[in-house]
Amino acid sequence: QVQLVESGGGLVQAGGSLRLSCAAAGRIFSSFTMAWFRQAPGKEREFVAAINWGSGSTYYADSVKGRFTISRDNAKNTVYLHMNSLKPEDTAVYYCAARRFSYSDVSNDYPYWGQGTQVTVSS
Repeated sequence: QVQLVESGGGLVQAGGSLRLSCAAAGRIFSSFTMAWFRQAPGKEREFVAAINWGSGSTYYADSVKGRFTISRDNAKNTVYLHMNSLKPEDTAVYYCAARRFSYSDVSNDYPYWGQGTQVTVSS
């Protein structure tokens, strides 16, 4: 079993930056993929970024490529999402997720989820 706890959300002006953290408890194997998804009001949950726990390979949605960076600290069992040049359309609840296999951008493929953290970008 894996438990995930997100932190770091908040209110920021357009063009600003935030860093989200996802602390993982439980057995995290090198084959795990850790990901960030987001869900805006009235919209479907969408993939943002993912990282392979062992290799560090990263994957991004086109909408955040060049602005967001996903990273991990294996010693702290923590995944980060560094968000720069934030836009009002980035406003959403951001969720950390984990799966014990290779990368996927489909939310239903992830069995482990955090509780979410709100990110609000004002114009």
